[in-house]
Amino acid sequence: MNSINLTAYLNDAIENLIKDILKGTLSNKKETAFLLSQMKYQTENAKRRRAFPHMPAFLIASVTSSCNLHCAGCYARATGMCGDVPSGASPLSVPEWQDIFLQAEELGISFILLAGGEPLLRRDLIEAAAEHKSIIYPIFTNGTLIDTEYADLFSRNRNLVPVLSIEGGCEETDSRRGSGTYAALISAMKALQKEKVLFGASITITTENLAEVTSDDFLDFLQTESCRLVFYIEYTAIDNGSKELELTASLREKLEGRLTEIKSAYPGIVFISFPGDEKQMGGCLAGGRGFFHINPYGSAEPCPFSPYSDRNLRNVSLLDAVNSPFFAKLIDAGLVGGEHDGGCALFEHEAEVLAIKNKL
Repeated sequence: MNSINLTAYLNDAIENLIKDILKGTLSNKKETAFLLSQMKYQTENAKRRRAFPHMPAFLIASVTSSCNLHCAGCYARATGMCGDVPSGASPLSVPEWQDIFLQAEELGISFILLAGGEPLLRRDLIEAAAEHKSIIYPIFTNGTLIDTEYADLFSRNRNLVPVLSIEGGCEETDSRRGSGTYAALISAMKALQKEKVLFGASITITTENLAEVTSDDFLDFLQTESCRLVFYIEYTAIDNGSKELELTASLREKLEGRLTEIKSAYPGIVFISFPGDEKQMGGCLAGGRGFFHINPYGSAEPCPFSPYSDRNLRNVSLLDAVNSPFFAKLIDAGLVGGEHDGGCALFEHEAEVLAIKNKL
């Protein structure tokens, strides 16, 4: 799929995504009004992007390296992206992030996924993001910090969309994320449901929980709690010791088939699979092809699972960052946008990614 076709595909996908969510929220007047206004914003964003070749519709922004949990198998902690601030580094300030959000608006970027660490630790930054109404901010959070005040903030700023990390039921979630996490998530869902806030769930799929998190019982539970978005994210092993948790090719095929059934059975929920859905888009979308990642210190990286960079947003514009020579060489080498049979392409070809980076 060439860049022109991909752009058209993603623009259509954004429009269809909003329409699909809209179908499940017709009884929620505030959410319906928000989504209708967003359809106008996103049409305008698509027009803006056409003026800037290679401009993606999505960004991922890890806005903090701090987190209040220590989840088993956490990729961010294993790579140092989450934890202590590296020596000599300073996180981007709120004004610096504000400048990035403003540039994103001017370039027509539609979605900025806020991640971490735990992004809700940066309430000042969350409030700053909310001001940029033409951008939708899915906030990938462990959910433990969501209280009535945060629920009210989300209610007043519908472009902030909390996406709660959950691993299945109580046993599965607490086993990975710590005792009491599941109860905190249920409390968060109730607070969001009370304010009729659109929210989603992010589920890391492993060989251990695949059956549980794609079961009718689990999906019925999410639907009852008013969850309207489900992100299925395949587990990426941080070392050989956890390799058995990664989905095999046959299990990915099984998941793909099950997703077809799920989407038909639960029309009120939008399901997104990563990296599985990339197959339909001609391969990996990282490196500016469909998105790129900004780490807490401003480095523009291909994706969170490939933390290498040749440009920093403190020194270059967002437009310069997306036109990174590093990103271009990843695309030319077929590591981005090449054949895709499942799994994280850049993570699985880390040696080749580093070889390209070191030649710059």
